[in-house]
Amino acid sequence: MLDVEVWIDGNKGEAFSASYITNEAEKRGRIEDKDLVNVTVTRYEKPDGVVRETVKLVRRLAQEKGYQVDEKKIEGVRALTITGPAEAWVMWPSTKYVIKVGGQGRTSVPPSMVESYGDRFPSKLPGGSLEGPLPAGPESKPKKGEAVEEKYDPANPKANLDNYDPDKVKIPAKQVEPTVDPEGSSDPKPDKKPDKKKPKK
Repeated sequence: MLDVEVWIDGNKGEAFSASYITNEAEKRGRIEDKDLVNVTVTRYEKPDGVVRETVKLVRRLAQEKGYQVDEKKIEGVRALTITGPAEAWVMWPSTKYVIKVGGQGRTSVPPSMVESYGDRFPSKLPGGSLEGPLPAGPESKPKKGEAVEEKYDPANPKANLDNYDPDKVKIPAKQVEPTVDPEGSSDPKPDKKPDKKKPKK
């Protein structure tokens, strides 16, 4: 297992590799860098973000000095080609996988190797991925402790008291109603006693 080159937040990956040598190198009994083709297959727990992060990685490489990247179809496999100082690679996403074929000391990648792995891992790379908007990815979830911004609901708008112009918006003062006894008086009054009549003599 190798370090994961395409890192996806919240989607764990495991990378596995294999190496192949050319028939010519096998015949002469001596192997050089240009005779080796390395293949790395990274398997993720789920497809979320696989296409998006693969394209982001290759776009970053395109901004680095010495790397040339392109998008093309190789033996029917839509892939991203990466050519750097004394190295050449072909890379593409496939559902829950990222495949990378190539090696150091090479100027090209054998199309037959791309075709072989493309049959087992069909490319999900959209056309124009290097120039157009980034492919869709999972919605970023707020980290623990971060405030969640509520979406505006026109049917039930809420006032934003942190950002408002007091010269344009007047917040009504809260009115407090006086406390009233259930019987309608806050202070109980004594009952009025009837006048007593004096007996006549």
